[in-house]
Amino acid sequence: MVGLSDDLKHGYTAARRSGRVLTTLLVCINDYRTTLNSKPENEEEWQSFLKGCHQRCAERTRRVLEQNGSIFIKLGQHLSSMNYLLPTEWTTTFIPLQDRCPVSSYESIEQMFISDTGASIADHFDDFEKEPIGTASLAQVHRATMKGTGQKVAVKVQHPALEEWVPLDLALTRLTFSWLKWVFPQYDLEWLSKEMESSLPQELNFALEGKNAMRTKEYFGRLHEIPLVIPDVKWGLKRILVMEYVSGHRTDDLEFIDSNDIDRDEVSATLARIFNEMIFGDCALHCDPHGGNIAIRRSISKRKPNFEIVLYDHGLYREIPKQLRRDYAKLWLAVINADEQAMRQYAFKVAGITAEQFPLFASAITGRDYRVVTRSVISIRSVQEKEQISGAMGDGMLQQLVQLLGKVPRIILLILKTNDLTRSLDENLHTREGPVRNFMILARYCSRTVFREQLETIGQHGSVLWPKNLLRFIQAWSSYLSVELKLSLYEYYIFIRRMARPVPIIEP
Repeated sequence: MVGLSDDLKHGYTAARRSGRVLTTLLVCINDYRTTLNSKPENEEEWQSFLKGCHQRCAERTRRVLEQNGSIFIKLGQHLSSMNYLLPTEWTTTFIPLQDRCPVSSYESIEQMFISDTGASIADHFDDFEKEPIGTASLAQVHRATMKGTGQKVAVKVQHPALEEWVPLDLALTRLTFSWLKWVFPQYDLEWLSKEMESSLPQELNFALEGKNAMRTKEYFGRLHEIPLVIPDVKWGLKRILVMEYVSGHRTDDLEFIDSNDIDRDEVSATLARIFNEMIFGDCALHCDPHGGNIAIRRSISKRKPNFEIVLYDHGLYREIPKQLRRDYAKLWLAVINADEQAMRQYAFKVAGITAEQFPLFASAITGRDYRVVTRSVISIRSVQEKEQISGAMGDGMLQQLVQLLGKVPRIILLILKTNDLTRSLDENLHTREGPVRNFMILARYCSRTVFREQLETIGQHGSVLWPKNLLRFIQAWSSYLSVELKLSLYEYYIFIRRMARPVPIIEP
């Protein structure tokens, strides 16, 4: 009878969860169809009419996401950051979801420990803080002390309720975007649900996250010039991950950075090196580098720089195929050199971008107005440029962007997402150099990637001492050295210029 009661309870709750989603979906579809079929002649009145519809539907949707919780909170958080794709009314309405993460009870965590490990929390730890020090849509983190050793650790635990509802919630998400595509074919967002279905199983496997963390820690451990700290993993299961406790401040905590005499430009450059190394090096790419997953702390070492970057949350990684890395490097070299013909050539190789799609794609990968990209991308984005991009989205470019993102390979979507997040991290630092130095760092990684490809090609044709191969090697080496020399001289120039400028003061 108890089992039957549990089944009935599950069925009832599942029906309620599904009912909320489907009812709200139908109401919003009807609201949009009614609004779009009642367009007034006055443009100002029409914009007000449409904004009202956006706001109503966004508020209805947020209420359902909050009520259902689970992965719907994560979906809402992701949508809140898509201001390049969704109307402002939607993204701003979803912002509160960033702080509405569920908190699982200590009792439910205790039961999960017993179920997954066969032992209680007290059997694993001498001390375990019942209140989490951090919560997210999929998990929460508790501070604890390892039994016997006294070492402080961070214990990441999955919300126990997720296991019950993830299959249904993914099906509802897939159904929602499928219906939206059927009703409004010009706004095909099915790629969002497909990416979520692909990514979520990885993010929910904490044992895999532990392996990703240790592999990345080992890789960057060989790169002593990059001050990156990745917490050591003690042990991990599918729903529980125990790591070394490493704290830090957010990278947008400018008061901490300035009070510790940490150079903002060096922080920006370090972040650029970390993620360029992941994209162009022999390391998998961390695809979720938002502000909550990156911290900064003052270094205890006497070596420069005087800070360390701490990287958390290694659940979502992707391997970038070697040829894609190489073509992507050539694409960025073309962008930096404002070589439009080469940009178009490698945009097609990287993502199958046609001549018609290219201007939009160029803006998407750089976050810049296309007219700027074809002149010089190495400049600070002005307020006017940001407004021009936003205005273009409202003038019909939005439909084109939705369709474009639905066609490019999934790995390119994740690279674009990483680019957007790291660009946001950099802008929040308010550096003296702006994006100039980071483009120099990017150019150096791209140049190195192309040079390595040339060496590999030469090696496939026999010994480097053969006359033809030796000539090819000298040409490749000369070209590489020429780029390195130019970049080094330019970096020295901007260093001198930076020393002459005061640090920007940001008004609170």
